[in-house]
Amino acid sequence: MTSSAPRITRRQLVLATAAGLAVGRAQAQAQLPKTIKLVVPFPPGGSTDILGRAIGARLATQLGITVVIENKGGAAGSVGAGEVARMAPDGATIMMGHIGTLAINPSIYPKLPYDPVKSFAPLALVARVPNVLVVNEKFPATDFKAFIAKAKAEPGRLNYSSGGNGSAAHITFEYLKQEAGIFMPHIPYRGAAPAVSDVLGGQVEAIFTGSPALIAHIRSGRLRPLAVSSPQRMPALPDVPTVAESGYPGFDADQWYGIVAPAGMPAPLVALYNSEINKALTSPEVARALAIEGAVPTPTTPQAFSQLIAREIPRWAKVIQRGNVKAD
Repeated sequence: MTSSAPRITRRQLVLATAAGLAVGRAQAQAQLPKTIKLVVPFPPGGSTDILGRAIGARLATQLGITVVIENKGGAAGSVGAGEVARMAPDGATIMMGHIGTLAINPSIYPKLPYDPVKSFAPLALVARVPNVLVVNEKFPATDFKAFIAKAKAEPGRLNYSSGGNGSAAHITFEYLKQEAGIFMPHIPYRGAAPAVSDVLGGQVEAIFTGSPALIAHIRSGRLRPLAVSSPQRMPALPDVPTVAESGYPGFDADQWYGIVAPAGMPAPLVALYNSEINKALTSPEVARALAIEGAVPTPTTPQAFSQLIAREIPRWAKVIQRGNVKAD
């Protein structure tokens, strides 16, 4: 398998350039602190952590400041997100948001310590990350159709892991179960790293999670990829089919990541952050780093990111309700 840097479309470049034109005006009115805390509301080692550190390092270089990564896990990202929501909107604290914290959790946790729409100011969408369905290298099914056939033939015997009840990996697999008509018990872990580890060890049959946590194990041959969740094949895994082309048209369950700040951040600071994050995404260094992880950079405007969050909340609410998914 080969990998290549993901292409950024002409439209994305135009959006990034437009944001760049605004930064001159924003810099005249806004100034970032010398030290910024980038909260990752999950344990180290998972997709959100990997991508957050890549962006944080680039922002530090571009801005000549210190970016401190703080992992604050718990309740599928809700603990860290709740803390960020209470911070001052002065630019000193930002968060690596995720489809889980911003679109899935509202349907999982009845009393969230934040509102994903009202509590945050979206700064910039960072990347889309296809989920990859993988099994241990010794698993008997060698392709997606054989995996589904085995799951249907032995309902309840195969199981799958995720980074926790209500996590994006949990919801993605639940979506697959509903679409394919299979039954597989869910084994939740505290974070993506231990969930992947037990698939590597053979204690769990499968996981359907973000590619950054899997790609190195796929390339080493220890995990066998069966399908990806995106509408198109991944540039990093061109030989792996999509679920959509494997018999389930319309299947689309990418994870996405974006940086948000506490609500109320002044518009000049929002513009400054958006421009700098988009600039980071178009840099060769970050493009290569994200490509290695199987992530597709997605520079856009704060408004477009806000609209994405609003669309995704009701979409995943239907999957969650149908699957009767509950938090821990």
